Amino acid sequence: MRDELRGLLSDLKRRGKRLAAYGAAAKGSTLLNYFRVGRETLDFVADRSTYKQGRFMPGVRVPVVAPERLVEEMPDYVLLLTWNFADEILAQQAEYRRRGGRFIIPVPEVRVV
Repeated sequence: MRDELRGLLSDLKRRGKRLAAYGAAAKGSTLLNYFRVGRETLDFVADRSTYKQGRFMPGVRVPVVAPERLVEEMPDYVLLLTWNFADEILAQQAEYRRRGGRFIIPVPEVRVV
């Protein structure tokens, strides 16, 4: 899974795509650190928690921002770090998706929606 996700992210970056992530949960931090994905790949991590906004993801130092930044900055792809809430988050981010934004869901298998 690590090789597949890192390969996808690397390919997207090579093609000039902008990437962000959603969900500053502990499991997302673990994934980023284990997969070695950080600032070289992700511009920011969006999260609804105002307690996390303005801080950084542990270990990889990617800034955490409000979810509104997804629509403001329109990264091409968003890595979903809270994959267990995929349906809920995809519904919340309907405007981002309507404008052409896509999500990468890494678990249980890597897929782009």
